[in-house]
Order: sequence, then structure tokens, then C-alpha cells
Amino acid sequence: MYRDLPPQVPLAPPLRGDDPTAGLKIRRLLLRYFPPGLTIEYAKPNGAVVSRGVDLLTLEADTDLDWMLATVLAEHPELESVGTVNLRRLLDRLRARQKPDAHQTFYLRKMLRAHILPLTNCFFNKSGDKFITGSYDRTCKVWDTATGSELQCLVGHKNVVYAIAFNTPYGNRVATGSFDKTCKVWDSESGECLYTLVGHLTEIVCLCFNPPSTIVATGSMDNTAGLWDVETGVSLHTLMGHTAEIVSLSFNTYGDMIVTGSFDHTSRIWDVRSGKCIHTLTGHKGEISSTQFNFSGDQVISGSIDRTCQVWHVGSGKPVYTLLGHSDEVLDVSFNSAGSRLVTASADATARVYETATGTCQAVLEGHEGEISKVAFNPQGSKVITSSSDRICRIWNPVTGACLQTLEGHTDEIFSCAFNYEGDTIITGSKDNTCRIWKG
Repeated sequence: MYRDLPPQVPLAPPLRGDDPTAGLKIRRLLLRYFPPGLTIEYAKPNGAVVSRGVDLLTLEADTDLDWMLATVLAEHPELESVGTVNLRRLLDRLRARQKPDAHQTFYLRKMLRAHILPLTNCFFNKSGDKFITGSYDRTCKVWDTATGSELQCLVGHKNVVYAIAFNTPYGNRVATGSFDKTCKVWDSESGECLYTLVGHLTEIVCLCFNPPSTIVATGSMDNTAGLWDVETGVSLHTLMGHTAEIVSLSFNTYGDMIVTGSFDHTSRIWDVRSGKCIHTLTGHKGEISSTQFNFSGDQVISGSIDRTCQVWHVGSGKPVYTLLGHSDEVLDVSFNSAGSRLVTASADATARVYETATGTCQAVLEGHEGEISKVAFNPQGSKVITSSSDRICRIWNPVTGACLQTLEGHTDEIFSCAFNYEGDTIITGSKDNTCRIWKG
């Protein structure tokens, strides 16, 4: 009747308009741990399956289960057919996964000298059993996380491979963006180049897949972004309107909108289906460095070299908060998985954690001796990781601001860090031309 939602199955979006599930029998429930949620699958009389998502973004480790059960049943009375005992057991499983591991300590598992020339980026697949690296040597490599073995070397670009991504959650495709003005889509298992996406006039510096993995978006120094069909390699739309380089791209959870951040001091929200600009987010006084949607898709954040982070309302395109406090450029921004908190990283060597609902600064993460270029929450939202030019990666408590652990060993600036989906593995990439895998 129910099972865990595996990494390769995306959560179904909430239904809009008339409810096609009315009167249908529940086939099974799927669990999503981060952020917590359910997918309800319904069986139609003809055997077809219809799905709907149930987000439980307020479910935390200390949430009262009886209250949560009553809330879920009030909003989705059809779940009574599952049985309150069974549903409560599922909610308890979800709640247990939100509990932070107070004794978790990370140790160095592998150190890989991945390329003959400096690294540009590294990226986990969703399950964390593989990761990819890009390099100035014009290649991208696919690695086995557990063994450190090189699985594939993706060769074909004629210049630096700068932007890379897996098609999360599936992990069977890799996209690479290069200074040679092209993006390539690869089969991650065989290493075959499936398509070369041609159309940009200058370097590609950012890219990402939409959540269903049907579209790859590319951002370029030519002031445009491209939307491309993953299965055919055909150009769907060219997003035109920015007057300077596009350096950041982010799809919303359901893939029907994308935000772009540019050196023209603005971000833009676009309709993916039509390719039209919905809103231009104007207010920053400097170049945009990073953008992201929250999970619900009703807010966007943007970080800027003007030392601020702006929180925007997606429906209106208007600013909700301007987050102040940094004394130098904001280089990266990130929501936690539920969207209840966000974190900013700055060239002032600090990171700041804010409550999304109020815009209040909850913690200042102090301890680095150089600029922080990358910041991220773990899936549970109980830790923050930062990478810095001081050659150290730090793990923090986002509530108290306490530094929980320092990951040391790199001999040059660390430009990338990330948790896997379970939150028990960290990858760090450095200008010392190594990647390090840390296990918790």
C-alpha cells in the first residue's frame, strides 16, 4: 500500500483546477523525506494512474503527530481509507528522518586528483553514489563515490568545461557547458555524447535540468539563456531581455518557471512553456551572483555584489525583504529544503542564516579567514556547509551559529561543497586540483 519514494521518482505536483482524483481509489502512497511529503497514487477504472503531491513542509523532528495527522486528514479526507494507524506510522517515519544526528562527524573517505588541469566544478547525483567534475582540461569525468574510481571521461569540448549537472533525480544524463559556446548532453552510463547544443554566441557559464529532466537550461555571457529539449536536442526557447551576462539559473520545483540572474543587476522570472518573461526583479544596485526558488515556488532569492540578498514574491514580482548585514559582496544564496530558512555567503568571510517568514537574521556564521564562495543546507536543514578561500570547509549549526566541524586538508581555495541526498556524504572541490569525499 505504501513505500519509500525512490530517488528516480519525482514528487507529483499538486493538482490545479478540477480534481481528477475525486472518487478514485487510492493505489499506494510514496514517501519523500526531504522536504517531507507524500505522493498519493490513484487507480482509474481503465488502469491508468493519477498522482497528486502532499507537501508536509512544517513537519519537523518535534512536531506533534496527532496534530499533523488531523491536519493531513482535514485537507485530504480520502486518506482515511488508508487507516489512521497506518497513516500515523508513515508520518512518524517521515518525522524520524527530520531528526538531526547530534553526534555526526565527517571524516575523509577519498582524495582524488581528478584532472591534469584545474577543476571548475563538481556535482553529486541525487543518491550520491556518483559525482561529476569539470575542468580546464576540456573534459568532464564521472566518478564512483564509494571507490573513487573513474567511470567515464566525457571528451569532446574544445575549451574549458565550466558548468556541469546531472539530471536529478534520474542521474542517467549529464550536461556540460563550455567556453567553446556549446552545451553537450551525455549518457552518464556509456559516456556517449547524445547531442551538442549550438546557438550561444559566447561562453556558457551556468546550466541546470528542470525537475522532470525533460529540459536543460543554459546561461551565457551573450546575455541570453537557452531552453533545450533533452530527448531531441532541439532549441525550445531563447530567453532574451537581459543586457549583461547571465550567471545563475534555477527552475522552480515543478519546472514551469525559471529564474535567471544577470550582471545587469536584475533577475528575471520566465514562463518555461512560452519562453516569455513574467517578471523583471529590479532593486539590486550591483551584479547578481546567485538565485534560487524556494520549494513551494512562491518566493525567489537573489544575492548580489551590492552586499544584500533580496527575497521576492513570485506572483507579483515585488520584493518582500532586503536582507542586510554583510559588509562585502554576497556570493551565494540557498534555501533549506522546506524553504523556512535561507543562508547567504559573502566575501566578508561570514555566512548569515535568516528566517524566511520574517526576514530576521537568526545566526551569523563567523570563523573563516577568507571569502565564502559556496553555501548549502543539508537535506534535514540541521546543518550548513560553507567553502572558503581560506582552504577550509566548515559545518555549522544554523540555529546557534556554532561551528560543528572543520574539514581541512585542501591546499588551495575551496570553490565547491555539497551534501548528498541523505546528508551523510560531502564533496569538496578545490583549486588545488583535488576533490575530497567526506563520510559522516
